[in-house]
Amino acid sequence: MELEQYFAEAKGMGVLATADGQGKVDAAVYSRPHFMGPDTVAFIMPDRLTHHNLQTNPHAAYLFSEEGSMRKGKRLFLTKLKEETDPELISHLRRKPHGREDTPRFAVFFKIDKVLPLIGAGEEG
Repeated sequence: MELEQYFAEAKGMGVLATADGQGKVDAAVYSRPHFMGPDTVAFIMPDRLTHHNLQTNPHAAYLFSEEGSMRKGKRLFLTKLKEETDPELISHLRRKPHGREDTPRFAVFFKIDKVLPLIGAGEEG
């Protein structure tokens, strides 16, 4: 199954992990990624710790656990490409409206470097 189709159909919970320039780690709950192409995804994020970490360290990992299973899901290893603040783009990407609009939002785009299953190395042998 194609990755974009997987995320369109799968239900579950996602966590985006980042680290700052000194290696201090953060993890935050994030919705499914927005696919911008076969190897590019975007996340909408407020100006909080995850976003701050990405200013000094472009690498992140997104872990997605399928609903009803502790073993099924995906891990995406990501590198930040760019970010946008265009309100029209962010509004277009959103799957559902949010109540708080007083916090700046960013559409952060990532290259998918590697995809692994939730459990295991994803390689035979």
